[in-house]
Amino acid sequence: MERVAGARCDGATVCFQLHDQDQLLASVRLMCGFLGSPEFKYRPEHRRWELRLPRPDAARIEYKLELTDRDGHRETICDPGNPRRAPGGYGDSSVLWCPDYREPDWLHLPPAEGDWHDLGPLARAWSPACPADRVLIAHDGPDYQRYADLGRYAAASIAAGRVNPFHVVLLAPEDRFEAYSASSAYTRMLTTKLLPHVSAELGATAPVIGAGASLGALGMLHAQRAAPGLFAGLFLQSGSFFQHRFDAQESGFARYQRITRFVAQVLRAPAGPAVPATLTCGTVEENLANNRDLAATLRRQGYEVTFVENRDAHNWIGWRDALDPHLTHLLQRVWP
Repeated sequence: MERVAGARCDGATVCFQLHDQDQLLASVRLMCGFLGSPEFKYRPEHRRWELRLPRPDAARIEYKLELTDRDGHRETICDPGNPRRAPGGYGDSSVLWCPDYREPDWLHLPPAEGDWHDLGPLARAWSPACPADRVLIAHDGPDYQRYADLGRYAAASIAAGRVNPFHVVLLAPEDRFEAYSASSAYTRMLTTKLLPHVSAELGATAPVIGAGASLGALGMLHAQRAAPGLFAGLFLQSGSFFQHRFDAQESGFARYQRITRFVAQVLRAPAGPAVPATLTCGTVEENLANNRDLAATLRRQGYEVTFVENRDAHNWIGWRDALDPHLTHLLQRVWP
């Protein structure tokens, strides 16, 4: 069967199509985290499967297609009629750009010179060729680099004169689910051993800015609350700030109770060890409610909070697209 598909966004509607000349398929489903898995309908007059939905509050949509043939065989594929792909930890997805979507300009700017070097088994750094004594550390660092081009963002932003030169340190624990889920053991290692070692190796004297996405954002906030003197700012994206009232669907996660206990402690605290903090979260994410609540709490506790709802979902490209201007503004504010 020749499979020709397509997707388009025309204002208030998104449409997905898959041609099936002889109706060899039994069903077609859209696989998209925030849209669920709605079924296509077969249009015999056009000899194709089709799905129309109201446009969600997003500028881009990552998705796959689940095809089931008449023998019951099922496969999940990228859309062969849509050449755009988005990378992620579970492989590539197709991506539909709506008319108002724009890629960040720094992807096409010349980068500053610099080099990558290892700082031990859990950390790798990019350092600019020019002198720098400031450090941005990132949880899930290899993924931030592989899928969100964090190093290129830094190099392009420095070359464009948008921010002062700084080092980027990518952190990668052996078990992120354990380490980033409000683990006292990991936070103690990070704040008493790893960060002092990184600062000494890079010749950095100032407190760092900590970045993280999803569980990595939660883990970075946990570290800042435990050792506030080490941090000059926080950049937290789509943090897994689980609360029972918002996130019962996450209760099967092994460290759910530990996370909710930590978040409850943060919410109850009358004041916090405040630093400038920027939080971003997608408009179509399950995490949006808990991120809104935590941002309001940190603001009440004295943090200088910027909270941004970017029109995307829980994915690396959405986090990449929020780096500028939001991380840029944080770096300018903390490192003028």
